[in-house]
Amino acid sequence: MTEQSAACDAQTVIAADIVVPTSAVALGATLDYDAPPLPGDALPLLWHWIFFRPTVAQAQIGEDGHPRKGGFLPDLGLPRRMWAGGRLRFHAPVTVGSAITRESSILNVSEKQGRTGKLGFVTVIHRIYCEGTFAIDEEQDIVYREPAAPGTPAPAPTAAPDAAQWHRQIVPDEVLMFRYSALTFNGHRIHYDKPYVTQVEGYPNLVVHGPLIATLLMDLLHRQSPDAKVLEFSYKAMRPSFMGNVLHLCGQPSADGKTVELWSKDHEGWLTMTARATLA
Repeated sequence: MTEQSAACDAQTVIAADIVVPTSAVALGATLDYDAPPLPGDALPLLWHWIFFRPTVAQAQIGEDGHPRKGGFLPDLGLPRRMWAGGRLRFHAPVTVGSAITRESSILNVSEKQGRTGKLGFVTVIHRIYCEGTFAIDEEQDIVYREPAAPGTPAPAPTAAPDAAQWHRQIVPDEVLMFRYSALTFNGHRIHYDKPYVTQVEGYPNLVVHGPLIATLLMDLLHRQSPDAKVLEFSYKAMRPSFMGNVLHLCGQPSADGKTVELWSKDHEGWLTMTARATLA
């Protein structure tokens, strides 16, 4: 595998939004919350992803449903693009009803020649403020790739850990996928267009959103340890999860209570996402 990378001194893009209570209520309903956060309450962690929606004109949408490349995100000449992972540090709460701003810039762009073809990686930095108070800093990893050639074998899967202290399972269906796509204004067709995802991108079924899985893992932590204060959270997509299959959400707190290892696995026991939360 060959690799080259470069730091980027790109312009900072600033976005503004309001943590609209109805959006928080809608995500709460999507995640089966009995009592969603009310105005003035702290927004549950990772729920900020349903704000700062990418409101790109319809004429600027590409074939895959993403905004066309070459604006803020660079065009690496690779047609497939997915959210691959990230790292967050939480400094102050984001509250429902508050005004929020986000400063975004590109930290790094790298390219690799892998076994299945050319890959591109872009790391974006976000700094989020709530009513002027610095609340979250986040690094988001985006991967670009070539279309898989017919007959290309899938990467070898990784077996998930055998046992977990925490466990919950769900079966992502069309309604969950639609709701999360709508809440995030995510037009990526792999999440809702079965003919496209199977015939064009070669997946066996609709792909579950990576940010949704990360949100469900964070939700598992809060369901099991509602008083825990999360300082940092990192996550990495390992393998696609598909609609209609059981998705296992798992967690294992450390003996000293300072970290929690989290992961998702599919119906065959293969690891689909790993995450780690650092607690106060």
